[in-house]
Amino acid sequence: MKNFIFHNPVKIIFGKDQISKIAQEIPANARVLMTYGKGSIFKNGVYDQVKQALAGIELHEFGGIEPNPRYETLMKAVEIIHQNKLTFILAVGGGSVIDGSKFIAAAALYNGDPWDFLSKDIKVKAALPLGSILTLPATGSEMNGNSVVTRESSRQKMAFSSPLVYPQFSVMDPQTTLSLPWVQTANGIADTWIHVTEQYLTYPQNAPLNDRLAEGILKTLIEEAQKVLEDPNNYETRANLMWCSTMALNGLLSTGVYTDWATHQIGHELTALHGLDHALTLTIIFPGLMRMMKIEKREKLLQYAERVWNITQGSDDEKIEAGIEMTDQLFRNLGLKTRLSEHQITKEDIQYITDRFNKNGPNKLGEKGLITPHTINSILLSRL
Repeated sequence: MKNFIFHNPVKIIFGKDQISKIAQEIPANARVLMTYGKGSIFKNGVYDQVKQALAGIELHEFGGIEPNPRYETLMKAVEIIHQNKLTFILAVGGGSVIDGSKFIAAAALYNGDPWDFLSKDIKVKAALPLGSILTLPATGSEMNGNSVVTRESSRQKMAFSSPLVYPQFSVMDPQTTLSLPWVQTANGIADTWIHVTEQYLTYPQNAPLNDRLAEGILKTLIEEAQKVLEDPNNYETRANLMWCSTMALNGLLSTGVYTDWATHQIGHELTALHGLDHALTLTIIFPGLMRMMKIEKREKLLQYAERVWNITQGSDDEKIEAGIEMTDQLFRNLGLKTRLSEHQITKEDIQYITDRFNKNGPNKLGEKGLITPHTINSILLSRL
């Protein structure tokens, strides 16, 4: 294991009817901006719960944050903060709303173009405090300092990270997920799966606890995915899926090890250029990346097949291939399409993505920097 510092300051408030406690976490004199997405919080009762909990606190609203939050939209929220001298942000929604709110928090206190955080790796030096109420488990954004934002004008989807945009608290009530459309539940499971495997499927790094934590989350996802397919209204199943998504990307799994993230970086291009759901891009790319990097990831892929999928018969190569097939089948059992052609993406589109990587970088992805634009091209072509 390599040296590391781990600090996660997020207070998690988990369980039934916990939204009522948010007033205890926000200063009484705060001027709050509540951010949300396309309006599902009005249908599932969350909006009314927030309004009731924050009665007596000055509350402004900003809705309409997209599933892939857009820079152009988020900057409108920054204007509202400046105009009303707001002091706290409460993000109510899924990972996109929370990601977008982190960007708003940093952008509100920055004098330049806030896109600098993503395009120029300018470090965030100040940010408004924020809290979150999670209604869609997937990204783990409720317990980390990461944010991904899309800029429509340049068709770019990029990320930044800062300890200053960790939520001060996150409320996680699994009841809020019972009314989710199935595709969002399926996307959340897939997103969580890839978050874990991007940190786990690298090479042996003498981090057995990290491996076992990752394997535990993956095996739980397999079990709970089947349960939620059979009974989408089971609270305990929803609670387990919600906690898995948080544990997948709160920093624990990456302590002391080198991680991959190539699947995410390639997937961002598919979202920026073709508008695919983030999770769908991952389910398409990940099986192809595992096959393309089979030699480099051989030991961990074998471990993955044996420990996660309980594959014990056959040669090592047969076990590895079976593990990859089981992964692809998991996604398809959730109703997710795992081929580019199923989304009308062509060889010409793949070449355009390859050209973007050649021109703009990064040119060396993966835990060892071995995934080049040529490799990316091969991975994508294998997923047609």
